[in-house]
Amino acid sequence: MTTEPTDPALPGSRAQRDYHTLDVDQVAAALGVVLDRGLDDGEAAGRLADVGPNRLDEAPPRSKLLVFVDQFRSLLIVVLAAAAAVAALIGHVTDALIVLFVLLLNAVLGYIQENRAASSMETLRRMLAWHTRVRRDGAVREIDTTDVVPGDVVLLDAGDKVPADGRLVSATNLAVDESTLTGESEPVDKSADAVSGPEAALGDRTSMVHMNTVVTRGRGEMVVTATGMDTEMGAIAGMLSSVEPESTPLQRQLDHLGRRLAAVAGIAVVVVMGLSLALGDTIGNAMIDAIALAIAAVPEGLPAVVTVTLAVGVSQMAKRRAILRRLASVETLGATTVICSDKTGTLTMNQMTAVHVWRNGLDVTVTGAGYSSAGELLAGGAPLESGTLDPVLVPLALCSEAVVRDGELVGEPTDGALVTLAAKGGVDVDAVRSEYRRIAEIPFESAAKYMATFTQDDGGAVLVAAKGAPDVLVERCDLEPPALQAALAHTEALAGDGLRVLAVATQSVDQATFDTALAAGDLGSLVRGLHLEALVGVVDPPRPEVRDAIRLCRSAGIDVKMITGDHALTAAAIAADLDIRGSVVTGAELDALDDAELEAAIPGIGVCARVRPQHKVRLVRALKDRGEVVAMTGDGVNDAPALKAADIGVAMGITGTEVTKEAADMVLADDDFATIVGAVKRGRTIYDNILTFVRFQLATNFGAIGTILLARLLRMPTPLEPIQILLVNLIMDGPPAIALGVDPPRPNAMSLPPRDPQAAILDAPRITRLLWVGFVMMVGTVSMFAWGRSDGNEEQGVTLAFATFVLFQVANALLSRTERRSVFGRHTLTNRYLWIALAAVIALLVVVVSVPALHGLFKTTSLSAPQWAAAVLTASTLVWLEELRKLWLRAVDAAATRKSASAADAVAEIDG
Repeated sequence: MTTEPTDPALPGSRAQRDYHTLDVDQVAAALGVVLDRGLDDGEAAGRLADVGPNRLDEAPPRSKLLVFVDQFRSLLIVVLAAAAAVAALIGHVTDALIVLFVLLLNAVLGYIQENRAASSMETLRRMLAWHTRVRRDGAVREIDTTDVVPGDVVLLDAGDKVPADGRLVSATNLAVDESTLTGESEPVDKSADAVSGPEAALGDRTSMVHMNTVVTRGRGEMVVTATGMDTEMGAIAGMLSSVEPESTPLQRQLDHLGRRLAAVAGIAVVVVMGLSLALGDTIGNAMIDAIALAIAAVPEGLPAVVTVTLAVGVSQMAKRRAILRRLASVETLGATTVICSDKTGTLTMNQMTAVHVWRNGLDVTVTGAGYSSAGELLAGGAPLESGTLDPVLVPLALCSEAVVRDGELVGEPTDGALVTLAAKGGVDVDAVRSEYRRIAEIPFESAAKYMATFTQDDGGAVLVAAKGAPDVLVERCDLEPPALQAALAHTEALAGDGLRVLAVATQSVDQATFDTALAAGDLGSLVRGLHLEALVGVVDPPRPEVRDAIRLCRSAGIDVKMITGDHALTAAAIAADLDIRGSVVTGAELDALDDAELEAAIPGIGVCARVRPQHKVRLVRALKDRGEVVAMTGDGVNDAPALKAADIGVAMGITGTEVTKEAADMVLADDDFATIVGAVKRGRTIYDNILTFVRFQLATNFGAIGTILLARLLRMPTPLEPIQILLVNLIMDGPPAIALGVDPPRPNAMSLPPRDPQAAILDAPRITRLLWVGFVMMVGTVSMFAWGRSDGNEEQGVTLAFATFVLFQVANALLSRTERRSVFGRHTLTNRYLWIALAAVIALLVVVVSVPALHGLFKTTSLSAPQWAAAVLTASTLVWLEELRKLWLRAVDAAATRKSASAADAVAEIDG
């Protein structure tokens, strides 16, 4: 049966957002439903037609063809494609085909790695695939969740997943786990009572339940207020689809480098073309020279080497329990300056743990964390005698519903903490529950704020065990004023430390007294005149390894901020324990700041509490607007939009939801925050290695460009053929460059601040070094070319120039690994892959030069032993000159260090 809905925003609109403030009758009227009968089938079908199925919108998949075409959207690729086209037009088909093969190979590699379309929407849709009990036409039915509509009356029991957003119309001892939506670590007690204030935070709307949260205790009924994309989950899905992925720092720097190289190639091509024509060459020959120079200016193997290096890094990180979903994400971690971390399940264990017991002035510290029974009870640093706390621990075992087996909890987290505490104290929980038979109970209700059980052993007496809020239970205890004040003061002190405080109280009554109260329906009368046994402090503890991980982040110049939906006091206590520095602000305080004020304030903020998903995204964007490279970690559905908005999103693999994993760039298979530190180190190492082989490959390009230009200026033919330059750039450079990409981390990788993501991949000193190396290679190669052709044998000159140039590259590969250390040291021997690659390059060079069958393809001829010796000696000049340069740099560094030390000593003397 239905009535005419009074809410004009229906059906399905998000415009009506204040159902939590309305009485049950007002909600029923607004939604046009009679609660004890529910909707009739006709009305439900009509509303389903109006609002659509209870599922999330799906984004159309991106065309695979477009993904493949995107691989060619690079200025360097355009330059090479143009060179291939010109080569084909003037009859050099072989050169054109080889260039096109290189382009296709790079595109295929990129396509394979980047073909993972975001599937968060699909994952969210799959999360809705279950059945729901509803009341329709006065009968309870089970329907597909996708058929739920606004106005449906849904029945909820412990263990049920909430199918849509709704207003509770009845609730009995009802609690809901909202951690995946709000970040609240504790299940939230729910009631059908209206909540005052339309602007109440999502986690404070206790009269509402939301899609994909889970009922942990009790039962209730709700009337559906929103379905599908109109739910809070739908809002998150909408934010996910609206966040556009941004390019990583490495991608931006390589793009910038590509534009600069393309400009260099363009200028050089014009210069060589003009020189060739000025020297009387035909247009065809001038074009061949220009094509050779274009190929020389473009590092054809660079995209493939970057891809392979990142893939190797991904594989290495997977072995360390960090799974990358995007190749470039590992490099982004290396540039990270701020980590925004969710609290529950990320910094903490998401396992409530009793950490403190106070009993009649005795303070007991409880060691161990989570639901493992490993731990001790300590007083003054010494273990308690066995049985000392049995008057506390036995009632806790009896007044809890939870069961813990092998560290796995079945039941409520707080009950799990209390049962685990009893086990740590030596109490056999199963044996105690068998000895004391439960004969009655008063379930926990949010209004009463306590739970009581009535158990009986063979002696016949009835043990009353109660646990609950201290302010409630102490009023039910017989306490002298000093004892009462002491209990309340200790409660306040524990709460100030961010602990959730529970009181435990007992008394024993005879059978007759119990029977009288039971018959009168007044068991509550027996929960008076209690004896206060203890106060217990419970917390979701930090992961043991997180403190050291945060300390390492700080030493590496990385700021860590906690962003959580939990209460400010709890978050502040965890942050203090972990040494997360900065002020604590709430979501409401963030709302009071405009974007400019937030951007100015955020460096001093360490903790953001009681925040919603929109706040997290806004915080990430404020940090990025300040130029920070932001990593966001999390495990709940509420974290997904911020993970996608960050430069890199990091999801927890064990406790994380599928939505969060799909939105993330990296998934931690062990849920270990410390794994992020290892990922940062690996990311920094990969960037350093990419920088190394960029230096290595660009030295090739500068040397080749200089060789062609100098030869033409000296009125000599081009020393290197286009196919030889391709062979050098792709085959001779490729394996060594890949080997450089797997260099081991430097010892000081985590003691340096993050690099500036805006800085060019090649700064002025590095470009100067490349020009210097290119100059040496140019002079040596042209000299050998002139000597080789001095008797009129052009092929001999070209071959000698080619061999010398490749041998220069062997020396350059060894020299590129460090900018200051000598090549004659142990470090040179640490990368066995590089030595294998260089041996392969030398072997290939010998084959190309010495095998007659290959002479026609590569434009080479055989060389004599003296010619090989001359090539080796000429290439070795780069080693000796670089060693002199590095020696000078080390001397300058040492002088600067001595000067700084002297200045410090002088200041110390003055201060003294």
